[in-house]
Amino acid sequence: MKYYYTYDTKLGKISIEGDNNYITKIVLGNYNGIKKETSLIKKCYIEIKEYLDGKRVSFTVPIKYQGTPFQEKVWKELLNIPYGEIITYKELARRVGNIKAVRAVGTANHKNPIPIIIPCHRVIGSNQKLVGYLYGLDKKEYLLNLEKVVRND
Repeated sequence: MKYYYTYDTKLGKISIEGDNNYITKIVLGNYNGIKKETSLIKKCYIEIKEYLDGKRVSFTVPIKYQGTPFQEKVWKELLNIPYGEIITYKELARRVGNIKAVRAVGTANHKNPIPIIIPCHRVIGSNQKLVGYLYGLDKKEYLLNLEKVVRND
């Protein structure tokens, strides 16, 4: 059984979904489902709050995602982008083995079920501009500023 709980954060409302063993979804906003704050969901919230407070650079909560094999390959590779670093969509496509799959990589990022923990916000355009974030470029910029990687030139 999956449950969710919604919290108010510096980034706005964040809804966290999980079962007894894994976090399965994070939505920046409200969410519908069976509302119940489990210990795992609360632990995830605490880790996100610490991240947003600048006190955490990685997450320990177990996650589980489900998508196409390509999407899962992209999401797994996103987890390899260190805190405070950015890469381009083109570089991400290269890392997953298909330099021509830039658009497909962008689509996989858009469908990322566990943003923040799976750091799709760390991917930018080849022109070094902020592009493509499901929850708005203002939130992407906020997260990158938090990690001190936004260039103000």
